[in-house]
Amino acid sequence: MADPAYIDPDTNVLTDGEAWVGIATTTLGVDTAVVTFTSTDDGQVGDFSQYMDLTIISYARSAETATDRQLNMQLNNDTGSNYNAQNLRGNGSSAYAGFTADGPRFEIGEIPAASSGANIFGATVTTLFDINSGKFKSGVSQTANDRDGSGFVYLWALSWASQAPITEIDLYDLYGGDFLNASSFSLFGVLPRMVA
Repeated sequence: MADPAYIDPDTNVLTDGEAWVGIATTTLGVDTAVVTFTSTDDGQVGDFSQYMDLTIISYARSAETATDRQLNMQLNNDTGSNYNAQNLRGNGSSAYAGFTADGPRFEIGEIPAASSGANIFGATVTTLFDINSGKFKSGVSQTANDRDGSGFVYLWALSWASQAPITEIDLYDLYGGDFLNASSFSLFGVLPRMVA
């Protein structure tokens, strides 16, 4: 088996000092309903089993006729009631907190849609921790978009009630709409720090 590209083959030392590895980036060329990242299970860069954490950075907009839409995530094709989340939201004039118990998915972001101002995309950063551990998985997600003064920020604390390693991530609109062409999604793996 070949060494992954982020390990120097002569020294067997990480070439990435921060232990972050770019796994994949998808920039949509057409409107698309679901974006999926799947472990390659081959010992190379795309093999999730070597990482402690995964981070997804999304820059997205919905093609649907609405002001905004929910960016949702499912893990390992699990559609059971195994997703729990706490959230905080603020829009500059008000704030509130909420909780989702035993849901079939995570909401991880709010993104502008076709009825928002032209060319406004929302940014979301989601980190899943200890993805290969034998415990329930946890994570955090942060999202924000301006929408010409009527935007908001969100923060979620996530818990997936599964002891399985994470091998697949699906991102989609809760209501079945498409992500707009030019939306971009990047997945990074965080390696264990190798300290001398």
